[in-house]
Amino acid sequence: MSFKILGTGSYAPEHVVTNDDLSALVDTNDEWITQRIGVRSRHISETETNVDMAVKAAERALENAGISADELDLIIATTITGDTLSPGTGCMVQNRIGAHCPAFDLAAACSGFLFALETAAGFLSRGAYNRVLVVSAERMSGIIDWTDRGTCCIFGDGAGAAVLGKGDGLVASRLMTKGGDDVITIPTRYDRSPWYKNEISEITSVHMNGRETYKFAVMAMSDNIKDLMASAGVAGEDVALVIPHQANYRIINEARRRIPDIAPEKFCINIDRYGNTSSASVPILLDEMNRAGKIHEGDLIILAAFGGGLSAGAMIIRW
Repeated sequence: MSFKILGTGSYAPEHVVTNDDLSALVDTNDEWITQRIGVRSRHISETETNVDMAVKAAERALENAGISADELDLIIATTITGDTLSPGTGCMVQNRIGAHCPAFDLAAACSGFLFALETAAGFLSRGAYNRVLVVSAERMSGIIDWTDRGTCCIFGDGAGAAVLGKGDGLVASRLMTKGGDDVITIPTRYDRSPWYKNEISEITSVHMNGRETYKFAVMAMSDNIKDLMASAGVAGEDVALVIPHQANYRIINEARRRIPDIAPEKFCINIDRYGNTSSASVPILLDEMNRAGKIHEGDLIILAAFGGGLSAGAMIIRW
């Protein structure tokens, strides 16, 4: 017993920032961003909080699943950009949607949605939980240095969610961590102690070593997917779609080149319209494919993500 996905939902702010808009802020242009990252535009919050986006995605997932909030037994939220440390995003979603169940946050950066699905599977397998909401929301625009063209053009804001019920939809899963802060560092945005002098407190926005991030991402995505398929006895022709984390088009393209068993067109992409929305990336894309009618009952779907931590994961699910 693991889970099956009953419904999905997503939300992105209405305000869209194009590459041409960014060129007014930093020394960049549409051609440079498109060729190196694959992003043409991204949704950026003007007034929505992290919780606002999470609530809208959650409500849409509940509607898609055909269940009400008071039927939920648990809410797991994933975010690295919560509005407050406490109450957490999950707690505020519970309050806002009218649920009456436990809720907590999980932080695994861009891999958060997959870590939360695995966590939810454990709760459901115990038999005491029947309905779990997993919601991932990120307001990355709040922790980006908008004068650094190396990072500001990559990220966007948004939220994605899935309602899970009991089932046998989780075919195989692989999570991994390569701990360290030398490749990706994401600040907590607080340090008010007048005595604290640690240099990490001086980091106030997302910091990435681009070359090392690329190397880890390609390795993690391609190796995790290939190892998972081998252990589960799944062939490339059995896979309907791959839903990869949307960090960089070149990363996705290189990863799929290293997995020749899966046809390249099965790798879904929306980074051109959303940018990198961290843990919300996979559920936003999953919801898009679901609502577009691209996923059918019985389909085998591969989810894959990587990010700060360093963390990574891959998962094969049956729809």
